[in-house]
Parts: sequence; C-alpha cells; structure tokens
Amino acid sequence: MSVSFDVEGKVAVITGGAGVLCSEMSTQLGSRGAKVAVLDIAEEGAKEIAAKIVEDGGDAIGVGVDVLDKDSLLKARDVVMDKYGRVDILINGAGGNRADATTGDDMSFFDLPIEALEWVFDLNFMGTVLTTQVFGKIMVDQDEGNIINISSMAAIRPLTRVVGYGAAKAAIDNFTKWMAVDLNQNYSKNIRVNAIAPGFLLTQQNYFLLVDEKTGGDTARGHAIKSHTPMDKYGKPEDLIGAILWLASDASSFVNGTIVPIDGGFSAFSGV
Repeated sequence: MSVSFDVEGKVAVITGGAGVLCSEMSTQLGSRGAKVAVLDIAEEGAKEIAAKIVEDGGDAIGVGVDVLDKDSLLKARDVVMDKYGRVDILINGAGGNRADATTGDDMSFFDLPIEALEWVFDLNFMGTVLTTQVFGKIMVDQDEGNIINISSMAAIRPLTRVVGYGAAKAAIDNFTKWMAVDLNQNYSKNIRVNAIAPGFLLTQQNYFLLVDEKTGGDTARGHAIKSHTPMDKYGKPEDLIGAILWLASDASSFVNGTIVPIDGGFSAFSGV
C-alpha cells in the first residue's frame, strides 16, 4: 500500500496566516491543491496571501480574525463554512512575543509588566484554545479532522529571556496532548491533534538579532544558538513544510498527541 501525502481538496484553516511562517504554510498547502482559509488579525495581509494563492491557480480566501475574541472567530468560521462547507485541517499559527515581556540588559524579571506577560501568554495559548473550540467543533460534527499546533524550542528547552513566550509554548505542548486524548475518548476517533516545535529559523523579523549588521557574522546570541545546534545552521520557513504536509495528510494517520521538533538537533544536544 502506498503512503499518501496528498492534501488536494482538503480545507485548511490557518491562523496567523499572513505571518512569516504561516504564510509559507498557506502558500505551500495551496500549491498542493488544498483549499486555504488564511486567517489573520491583519486582514489585508491575509487577503494578500490568499490572492497570491489564487493567482498561482489555487483556491483561497483571506479573513480577518482576532483569535482572542470568540465572536470574531465565530464570524470567521461562518465565512469559511459558507465558502467551503467543512474544515479538514486547522493550523493554530497565531502567536508571537513582545519586547516588554522579555528580560534583558534594560529589563529584569522582577520588573516585567504583568500586562505584557498576560498578552504573550494569551495570544499564544488562549488564542489556540479558543480557535480549537470554534473550529474543532466543526470537526466533531463531521466526525473527522486534523489539528496542528505550533510549539517552540522554548517549550522543550527553556530559553533565556523569553519567560512568557516559553511558558505559553510549554502550555501548548500540554494542551496538544490533552486535546488529542479528549477528542478521541469523548467525541471522535477520527480527529488527530499534533504540534510542530520549530527551532531557530532565520527570517526577516529576527535577522539582525542573529546576524551582525556590520560584519555579517553571528551575533553573540546567534553564536550561542549555532553552537548548540549540531547541524550548525539556522533553519528556513520552508524547512517546516515537510512536517506540515506529513501531519496534514493521511501519511501520519496513526500519529496523534505528538510534538515534532524541527530544530537541526538543538533539542537533542545537552551542550557537552
């Protein structure tokens, strides 16, 4: 029996779909025949990504949504269901960090604003929970579906400085496993919940945190990251796509409740 990585015709909902990582997921799934609902708080950005997918021959819509507002999520759900009638894949990609929720030379842990920590935790964790409530219910009603959450190396190996972000991503790992069990035991044996945990990816957003603007070499943080990554390099957004296609397709039909590191070996290395 051949293993199928086919996603053609499947309806994929992707939150944070206009962001660096999830826009790549959106366009890659669209290029392989999935019908993609690109959801993002930046509505124009979501529509731009959807338009690119359509321009390249795919089927997509862009929808504005606030993943911390259940009414907003319900409205987005109605748009998706009116257009496609079902949801096969949900990628909970909305997330991020804030400078004032991060320790450093100018900010000690004891001075971190609680509001900033709550914002980061809520966006990454509660945004995933609320979105899963809204779109996961569709999967329960149709008795099948596939949810992919976005974890982080900050969940698996706590990183310096990003205390709120790391705590939220650790909660994502726990929620992924809990949700996989709860859905199977109480609702449907045909719904899977997994997560990917990206390592350090070089993007426009973090480029000068990792690469020295003057020399083109590694910054101190970049050097520390590479020295703890056995492959001695950063990843790229497209490095996530193979795992996304595997998890989104029937090729992973018996994979459930897992966190998949995509990190160049970072999580496997103790530092010695």
